[in-house]
Amino acid sequence: MSLNFELLEEDNIKVSKNTYYYDYDDGSAEDMIQEIMETAQFSDLNELTIGSWGDPCGESCQAIIDAIVENADKFSHIQKLFIGNMDYEECEVSWIIQGDYSKIWAAMPQLKELTIKGSMELELGDNICHEELTALTIICGGLPKDVIESIQKAKFPKLKKLLLFIGIDEYGFDGDADTIKELLEHMDFPELTYLGIANSEIQDELTEVVLNSKFMGQISVLDLSSGTLSDKGGALLLEKIPNYPNIKKLDLHHNYFSDEMVKKLQALPIEVDVSDQEEVDIYNGEVYMYPILTE
Repeated sequence: MSLNFELLEEDNIKVSKNTYYYDYDDGSAEDMIQEIMETAQFSDLNELTIGSWGDPCGESCQAIIDAIVENADKFSHIQKLFIGNMDYEECEVSWIIQGDYSKIWAAMPQLKELTIKGSMELELGDNICHEELTALTIICGGLPKDVIESIQKAKFPKLKKLLLFIGIDEYGFDGDADTIKELLEHMDFPELTYLGIANSEIQDELTEVVLNSKFMGQISVLDLSSGTLSDKGGALLLEKIPNYPNIKKLDLHHNYFSDEMVKKLQALPIEVDVSDQEEVDIYNGEVYMYPILTE
């Protein structure tokens, strides 16, 4: 059972399929977290999803994070946490002001899945150690290098899924292919089975980095979706993937493949998602390709 809080235009509470939506037109992050703790159904839940906290483009979610830390006993039953679940009509992803999660790890030792949307002012902390986390997803238009370095140093012995939206430099990604290479070389997640390095404007370069990483021999799902993957990256996949029978699925949706490359990839003896095939833009002789999520 999950609880989903977000801003709505309606004035009343709506209840549907065990998901509860509360109106916060005139509220704030402080109001929202207080309402969460006072909700009668809250103690029966194991999943909490937080959407807009009133003004996510002008106010960070720090009050929400701090309240969870300060009232850790009240949140001890929450195993799945998603902060920032909102669409562009509420706030563009690059404008969502996140917060500092460095104290959340100790406050929620039972947490199994954490999803964060937005990367402005996002901090995960140094020397993270969490024994139970199995999934970490960060959805953003640009992932800062210091956040990547925090993940690189983290100890998540039970982590099975890592999905990172890399994004572009205009909206926060201040690294390059070597940044991701270093991440994959140094991060130590022995149980990882799902690796997602997605939503990049240098997706072909990152594909080469991932295909040469130590995780290729242990993962079952490789997610290189949502970026600018072209026939160059596709050719690398056709060459390397047959060497790894452990890989059962390739997620390559939102791509810039030719029709011929799509057919070749679909012929691989595994599940391959090559949907959302895009066409390049050409302007003044220059070729432009875009990740699915930037601003």
